[in-house]
Amino acid sequence: MQTELSKQLGVEHAVFGFTPFPAVAAAISRAGGFGVLGAVRYTAPDDLKRDLDWVEAHVDGKPYGLDVVMPAKKVEGVTEADVEAMIPEQHRAFVQDTLAKYGVPELAEGEASGWRITGWMEQVARTQLDVAFDYPIRLLANALGSPPADVVDRAHGQDVLVAALAGSARHARKHQEAGIDIVVAQGYEAGGHTGEIASMVLTPEVVDAVDPLPVLAAGGIGSGRQVAAALALGAQGVWLGSIWLTTTEADLHSPALTRKLLAAGSGDTVRSRALTGKPARQLRTEWTDAWDDPAGPGTLPMPLQGLLVAEAVSRIQRYEVEPLLGTPVGQIVGRMNSERSVQAVFDDLTRGFERAVDRVNRIAGRSGQ
Repeated sequence: MQTELSKQLGVEHAVFGFTPFPAVAAAISRAGGFGVLGAVRYTAPDDLKRDLDWVEAHVDGKPYGLDVVMPAKKVEGVTEADVEAMIPEQHRAFVQDTLAKYGVPELAEGEASGWRITGWMEQVARTQLDVAFDYPIRLLANALGSPPADVVDRAHGQDVLVAALAGSARHARKHQEAGIDIVVAQGYEAGGHTGEIASMVLTPEVVDAVDPLPVLAAGGIGSGRQVAAALALGAQGVWLGSIWLTTTEADLHSPALTRKLLAAGSGDTVRSRALTGKPARQLRTEWTDAWDDPAGPGTLPMPLQGLLVAEAVSRIQRYEVEPLLGTPVGQIVGRMNSERSVQAVFDDLTRGFERAVDRVNRIAGRSGQ
């Protein structure tokens, strides 16, 4: 599964794997793909340094990258406390009432909640880059579009390629104008923040819009035949995220959540604003239903919603309250029905890719008779 881009980066397979877990990122690179570690949860530079040290020691010299979250619009002089003060009391009450309805315990005294707004602030991403550029990363990806021009220049100055996610051809062209090297065309089926256009339509639109820039197809991809389809549509590789959540190297810290992922079908996800304030595909739960119910107060815009629910989500995860327990995940969850190693996933991808290419070759041969 090689393309010009995979050859440029020195990887065997044009499979780019995004993951929040260092062990998964390293395993993806060792298996012949390109592991990309998500940095949004690293609010302390020393924590990111620790995990990049670990990745560097476990990739066997193979290339890897980092994914950061840098908002498109820079906000000056706003603290987390300033943002928190904007949250209406009725929304705080709704959170507490919902948690009480399901008997969700409080966190222990001194136990920190998990995800915080600070991980989405530009200055935090910049401190992450200060750490990351001390390592031989080959790719910097930004989940919220094109990073600032000085960041692109800094990456290029260190021979690091820059990728940005796009949900439309218009967004992709903006990335090209900003000097981005790789566009990730993320379709409606994908986990996390997504647009309205499905991958089968989006991928060729983006390929045509930014030619000759390389495009990675993302959203709903988890089999070798889907990889073959993405390359047939003009992509130079695929960007996979959800499929790694149920690998043996992943560290979800929640047997209950793993069980829910393994049991879920492709129709058991929903694009909801419940987590961050922007539409993000995730498991449908009674938590997302509560926020999407017209009788409720409705979600707040980013970043208010994320700050509002951060502690609540941590409590739900900490105590594994199953009716409310969820995670961002794409529609490919319907194929994630067993725990496998990262290497086993790659073995399945490569075998399926070979079968798909052979099948198309046979069809092409018959059509030429």
